[in-house]
Amino acid sequence: MYSDARAAYLNSSVTTASPARLLVMLCDRLVLDVQRAADAQTAGDHGSAHSHLLHAQDIVAELTTSLRVDAWDGAASLQALYHHLHGQLVRANVHRDLTTTQHCLNLTVELRDTWREAAQTAAVAS
Repeated sequence: MYSDARAAYLNSSVTTASPARLLVMLCDRLVLDVQRAADAQTAGDHGSAHSHLLHAQDIVAELTTSLRVDAWDGAASLQALYHHLHGQLVRANVHRDLTTTQHCLNLTVELRDTWREAAQTAAVAS
């Protein structure tokens, strides 16, 4: 019963969110996945870290494929950042490298905060 209500709430949250809010939600989940991976690596739980890093890679792949590079001047640089982040997530996973995972966490937090700020600015402007 509880999981049905939670699923309905989450579904409603996603279907009614603006594109900017969806982007921030995706980045929030990216940060959560990388944080959980780092925590799992610290605890020596490489299976869990692997799962979280794979999900983070999927999110970055989605961000990359949804980016319209021709839409604005900074898009190519953002695409390069996404490619770098994806490669580092793969490296952190393959090598079980906590330092690389922490580097990815720093990048994802900055990315999320930047998108959150942009979404808030856009909301105020409209």
